[in-house]
Amino acid sequence: MKKTIPLLIVIVGGLIWVAWAFSPHHALQDVYYNQFYLPWAYASAPFGMLLGVLSLSLMHTNKIKTKAPKWQYSYFFFGSFIITCLAGFIGGIQKGGLFMWIFENVQMPMSATMFSLLAFYMASAAYKAFRARSPEATVLLAAAIVVMLAQVPLGVKISKHLPTISQWILDVPNLASKRGILLGVGLGSVATSLKILLGIERSYLGGSD
Repeated sequence: MKKTIPLLIVIVGGLIWVAWAFSPHHALQDVYYNQFYLPWAYASAPFGMLLGVLSLSLMHTNKIKTKAPKWQYSYFFFGSFIITCLAGFIGGIQKGGLFMWIFENVQMPMSATMFSLLAFYMASAAYKAFRARSPEATVLLAAAIVVMLAQVPLGVKISKHLPTISQWILDVPNLASKRGILLGVGLGSVATSLKILLGIERSYLGGSD
């Protein structure tokens, strides 16, 4: 019973969502979505956020208790969480307040730093992937060089046909491979969704069942 009720809620809710996505009937498009789904989604969002906060708090508390690797950084989580909450509750989230100052001067620079680090990871991955160790890797390396040169003024100076070749690479072989990947992702998503709707996939309920 502990897992049966959540499983039934997921199955019934999922089937209704599928019916809403594929049926144009007003009972699903208007009554269900606007009068039932959206109000419940708005009402349950704060509880989902509360669940996430409790999960993070328990995880960091456990790290501090067990002295897990880098457990000292968990204190920064609690400190920043408390300061940000107090700034939002006391000063509000309007422009010029402490909360927005934290967002603009702490959160945004940290996000920019994370994305800038991703550029170095991408460069490292490209270096490893583009080494000409096989004929396929050589073709990939040549295509990458053509596409990258076409994006800078130097490429046009080398050859006026380079942008055209680069666009053909992006529009034909690159687009064909992207469509194949997207088809695989779509089929995998459909298969996973069916497993959840039919009750085969139950890992989200916790435990080994």
